[in-house]
Amino acid sequence: MAKLYIAFVDTPGFFAGIIRRVIKQKYIHVAISLDPYLEEAYSIGRRHPSVPLIAGFEKEDTRKILKAFPNAEYMICSIECTTQQKKYVEQQLCEAMEQRFRYHYAVAGLPFILLNIPFYQKNHYTCSSYLAKILEQAGICRWEKHFSLVTPKDFMEYKEKQKIFEGSLFEFNARYGKTQKKERAGAFSFMQPAYAGAASIIHFLKRGVNYER
Repeated sequence: MAKLYIAFVDTPGFFAGIIRRVIKQKYIHVAISLDPYLEEAYSIGRRHPSVPLIAGFEKEDTRKILKAFPNAEYMICSIECTTQQKKYVEQQLCEAMEQRFRYHYAVAGLPFILLNIPFYQKNHYTCSSYLAKILEQAGICRWEKHFSLVTPKDFMEYKEKQKIFEGSLFEFNARYGKTQKKERAGAFSFMQPAYAGAASIIHFLKRGVNYER
């Protein structure tokens, strides 16, 4: 079995507040990731974290999001799938990324969600409807409604998920960010903490100082 990862996001803001009141839950944005560190995370969302009116398909960068929203909170959950299902999702994400400027946020579809009426405009999605569609096409999830009506609340109520992290984005980046992950995988990761400082000094002396910055 393989795994995919769903990131539930709570960020402040006017539009976020409206969505939060409508779906009546804390987390108002969802993204899908191929890894638990969110290095390969994608969603229909803001093209730039601080500009809410420009949205489409993008690769998410938790460091940029943290810079724009220092108080953002995340919950990361894993869902099981087959290797073939994960490859299908990865292929869909790759193709969407190559054509990301053809994808747009489904603003016109928001009233239909409130009215519980399916509505789909080509290449227009909400964050949750896009995930719902590709996960259903992959045979991973089954929804009792049209994908255009799926909200982050439906993902929150999905029983097959397993929570692996919940807390501030600052804490997540500090614990699982790129720098920390590389350090864990580095040559000195096998050493005990008591020797880590000495090992780092030796490593520094061997490499020398890099002035090309």
